[in-house]
Amino acid sequence: MEYSMSGGMAVSGNTLAFVEEELGRLHETSLYNEIRTLESEQGAWVVIGGRRLLNMCSNNYLGFAADPRLKEAAKRAVDRYGVGPGAVRTIAGTMSIHDELERELARFKKAEATIVFQSGFNANLGTIPVLVGRGDIIYSDELNHASIIDGCRLSRAEIKPYPHLDLDALEDMLKADADRPGRKLIVTDGVFSMDGDLADLPGVAELARKYGCISMVDDAHGEGVLGSHGRGIVDHFDLHGQIDVEVGTLSKAFGCVGGFVAGPAELIDLLKQRARPFLFSSSLTPPEAAANIEAVRILEADDELVSRLWDNARYFQGEMRRLGFDTGKTQTPITPVIIGEADRARDFSRALLEAGIFAQAIGFPTVPRGTARIRVMISAAHTREDLDFALDAFGRIGREMGII
Repeated sequence: MEYSMSGGMAVSGNTLAFVEEELGRLHETSLYNEIRTLESEQGAWVVIGGRRLLNMCSNNYLGFAADPRLKEAAKRAVDRYGVGPGAVRTIAGTMSIHDELERELARFKKAEATIVFQSGFNANLGTIPVLVGRGDIIYSDELNHASIIDGCRLSRAEIKPYPHLDLDALEDMLKADADRPGRKLIVTDGVFSMDGDLADLPGVAELARKYGCISMVDDAHGEGVLGSHGRGIVDHFDLHGQIDVEVGTLSKAFGCVGGFVAGPAELIDLLKQRARPFLFSSSLTPPEAAANIEAVRILEADDELVSRLWDNARYFQGEMRRLGFDTGKTQTPITPVIIGEADRARDFSRALLEAGIFAQAIGFPTVPRGTARIRVMISAAHTREDLDFALDAFGRIGREMGII
């Protein structure tokens, strides 16, 4: 056995020599992602490396990740159901709390039925190959999330990306394929996570009807954010019953973990028979399911957290633009602060960390070259004092770096 000088095990025959080269390139191009470890609960403020930092890069939109009501619900579920399901859903892993969560989500989403997956990523991986396969066509927005892209690849259908939000180009493609046999799927993110812009979902629904396509939206960043009481982008545009497949996540605004698909009862039944992540991997643990149920019930009862989220977003984004920062074309609380080159964005992120703010830089390939950014994620858990503290630091660092 061979060992490297650092004490780690070396690969015999140097078959993985490319790994060191790849890592070297990531470091040289400032694209290496330094993963920070939280030493506290997820909230408006977190502890990293023993320091208390303002958290501005979490998807915890509503502050549910550490909400006492969700924690108590999880504790009660452990006492009743234990800590794990012990099997896949189709053998012995479906507990009454899983069924309860799916009923609550269906009511919340105003859908006939839902199916819960281990994550939003798995929801897309499991669903798309059930909808289409070899010989079929998928029309996918070119900026769709990686989980959609991977789900499309797994389906073995022909994938036709269309320019971002360009429904005229999409219709041209649909016209050209009008006489082709097989099923056709139009799939889009609801909220695009890097820029915070929205899909033209009414336009997608109209084209799907006109050309006989299945319509699908991944609303990961719309759940708990858009629509009445955070019901999502379908509710935001009042398109209930007009979008065939709605994918959501429980890992962002809901504060916990998991994903789901909402739609017609027969489709959900088919997914429970055919979706591979559902069939071959254990489901959510009982405390996770219970916490998600509690989040749904809180949102159904009260819209206050969603309103506070949007108030915070409008205030922060307005002040950032007043300072002279480029916040892109966001239409949601996602706030991209465009810096430009990856190394400059990394330097900005490090300066923020020194100033007491946790806000990670994002560069290529997650976003196009030359558009590296600090993606600020606003939360209902932030106070006005928190936001003013961040604005002061952003303004000072931006001036020092010559960005504003």
